[in-house]
Amino acid sequence: MRTLNTLDPDFDAGISSLLDRDTAEDRAVETTVRDIIDAVRAEGDVALLRYSRQFDRLEISDAAELEIAAVKLKDAYQNLDESIREALSIAAKRIRAYHEKEVAQSWSYTEEDGTRLGQIITPLDRVGVYVPGGKAAYPSSVLMTVTPAKVAGVKDIIMVVPTPGGEVNPAVLAAAYLAGVDRVFCIGGAQAIAALAYGTQTVPRVDKIVGPGNIYVATAKRQVFGQVGIDMIAGPSEVVVIADENANADWAVMDLFAQAEHDELAQSILITDSQAFADAAQASITRQLPQMERRSIIEQSLDDYGAIIVTQSVAESAKIANRIAPEHLELMVDDVDKLIPLIRHAGAIFAGRYSAESLGDYCAGPNHVLPTAGTARFSSPLGVYDYQKRSSLIQISEQGADHIARVASTLARCEGLTGHARSAEFRFKSNQ
Repeated sequence: MRTLNTLDPDFDAGISSLLDRDTAEDRAVETTVRDIIDAVRAEGDVALLRYSRQFDRLEISDAAELEIAAVKLKDAYQNLDESIREALSIAAKRIRAYHEKEVAQSWSYTEEDGTRLGQIITPLDRVGVYVPGGKAAYPSSVLMTVTPAKVAGVKDIIMVVPTPGGEVNPAVLAAAYLAGVDRVFCIGGAQAIAALAYGTQTVPRVDKIVGPGNIYVATAKRQVFGQVGIDMIAGPSEVVVIADENANADWAVMDLFAQAEHDELAQSILITDSQAFADAAQASITRQLPQMERRSIIEQSLDDYGAIIVTQSVAESAKIANRIAPEHLELMVDDVDKLIPLIRHAGAIFAGRYSAESLGDYCAGPNHVLPTAGTARFSSPLGVYDYQKRSSLIQISEQGADHIARVASTLARCEGLTGHARSAEFRFKSNQ
């Protein structure tokens, strides 16, 4: 795991190299995904069945077999280990309680002349949620993507999840039942995104696709955007931990490990204003790594994309964190209230030593679908607002029309759009 120091003359080049992770632009992936999307769009279920055999080893001949019956979701929930079922229920309640605070309401106001202006908030009709199912199963992702959709009032929620070799994780199905998914299909990858975007004979077309996935899923979402809405283009997961000299090095390192174990492309960065703490963290990595069940993944992630950055102050640590704009940001410092106002770019901020990022992954309440790869500079976590759309309400009164139409006419003629101007001028009182 590399170490950088802001006093080093080549620090700027070092951090630029660390953050230069343009994996989503792989040309070969772009071409492969385009071919898959085109095939699904042209052939529908036939292409889905072919790709399911090719990528997921599903030997089925009828596309109807791609759908998982609702009774199987219920059975999975009822037969789930009681402790897991209880944990899912607690997490679901916490996630719902948080997202209920995000619900936007329609509004309007009336001007003195009777003109009414406002905004109408309506939920999307149908959304598709992608739940990863490759190297691990993620029932938590089911709760995180479906719950805000239900809170928003989406009527039809379609879930897709890859099932390599036909293996279906019961916790994922149980979470789908608990969250209220309407239909579940065992398809994954770019072909699942294409099916949701364009529809097939079996899979219904949706209005928006949400949820994280691998590079093929992310690339497919980018390519179908415009045909459907998407939440974001998710890259590899990442965490930044800001720690001062009083932080617990073992805790900080384990939080880095928790992120790195996702996959080899995950990024874990420790920022500290204490060289002594940086040294303690390095020693902790050496001591704790051999005990980790996913050691090889963690080790490669840390070697390729991890770093310890030594700064000269907590304020400088915040400056570096803002430059990274991480998906997850932990603040393991004495005075978090002083540090929080310095943070401008982060998907989620975990304030204080007890606020482990792993708690946010499962049950803290806020959503764990977050902007990655520096997009926290302009993007937000998944929320109810992603499942609602806004329509402007414009109701011009007879009295107000004369004044507003004269303004519009003047501006339209300024732009050379005489049809616009004449349309407005019909509303002049003198022309009625």
